[in-house]
Amino acid sequence: MSTGTPSAADQMLLDHAHGHGFAVTAKMLEVWRSRRLLPGNIPGGGLGRGKGSTSSPAPESFDLVLGLARHGGRGKRPTDVALLLFDEGFPVPERTVRAAFTAAVDTITVHGDDEPDSDPKQRLNDLAAHIAAAGSAVFLVPARVRRIDEGIARLAQADGCAWSPAELAAFDENPGPSTATPKDAALTAVIGTMSMEGIGDMLGAMNPTAIASLVGTTRNGASIFVVVVLTGDGHLALGRVRDGRDRLRDLAATAPLADLTRAWRTAEGVRQWALDLCGRVEEELAAGRLGEAAGEWQNCRYAMAGLALFSTLKQRDWPPAECALDTLLLLDQLGEFQRFDVFVPGCRWHLLDTEGLMPPPTRELLQDLISRNAPHAGAGADVRSAS
Repeated sequence: MSTGTPSAADQMLLDHAHGHGFAVTAKMLEVWRSRRLLPGNIPGGGLGRGKGSTSSPAPESFDLVLGLARHGGRGKRPTDVALLLFDEGFPVPERTVRAAFTAAVDTITVHGDDEPDSDPKQRLNDLAAHIAAAGSAVFLVPARVRRIDEGIARLAQADGCAWSPAELAAFDENPGPSTATPKDAALTAVIGTMSMEGIGDMLGAMNPTAIASLVGTTRNGASIFVVVVLTGDGHLALGRVRDGRDRLRDLAATAPLADLTRAWRTAEGVRQWALDLCGRVEEELAAGRLGEAAGEWQNCRYAMAGLALFSTLKQRDWPPAECALDTLLLLDQLGEFQRFDVFVPGCRWHLLDTEGLMPPPTRELLQDLISRNAPHAGAGADVRSAS
């Protein structure tokens, strides 16, 4: 409890903050410590003869006080403050950082969470009914993406380039419009599995100008991998079959801080890349020409990098908790790749480096995996010469 008179150690922190132009009070120090954002002072021993004891601020407290003075205003959630300080490299106590990442995961709530012991099938049926009744939906294609797609299509047609080419469209086994709905997408996002037949349908809804049925959506030609990637009822498990939030909480509690930091920077880089790409493509469209940005857009739009565009444009605001979630999802994705590498030895991970398949910052995060079995340049040259 505060006595009204700051200790000598606290006065050192107050003077440090005031010297940098921040009006920090002893009460603010007390609140920050109660929220585990600021460590306590370090005892230094007694002064003797009833004169009390000495203490000194923890070395990291001087930097933290300045960061807290900037970010820890009235009404700010402690978890958001912790993540903002983590973003700027301040030495936030580790348990506070991990608690903030866990709190971000806990913001994801699913209907039926209050009945965890209910029958799984009945819970799934109840969830589907709840999504339908509540009108919950996932926006499959953000408006900005649609506008860019339409702009590129108009300029391409004006140049005599039609998509899809007749030669390729002839292979389309399902040329009709997709029947997948945003509500279907919402249910898939929650349960984490999808039938093989539903994959092409969902891709068609997300990419209406592409030929989604050319994506393999049956067991034909995939018998080697079926037992590895399909569940017993013939669905593709989009990750391990368990509540995805549990995996993210595990990562929040156990991932090395260095990995969390690197993935956080990657998540920031992916968002900035997506926004920059959109801006560059829109500049080309406004000028009436298709250039390098439009080419990059087309390369990534129908691959996994396109999902990053969707995710970014669906979130106009990006609070710290959302960045924390994206960070944990990236780490989970990396873990899934590493797990799959055990199941399928010799997988050609260098293909992840293909232009457009992944956002550039994500490719950088995966470089250890990508470069491990990349073909040598000389071997590629020999093959090309022989052909």
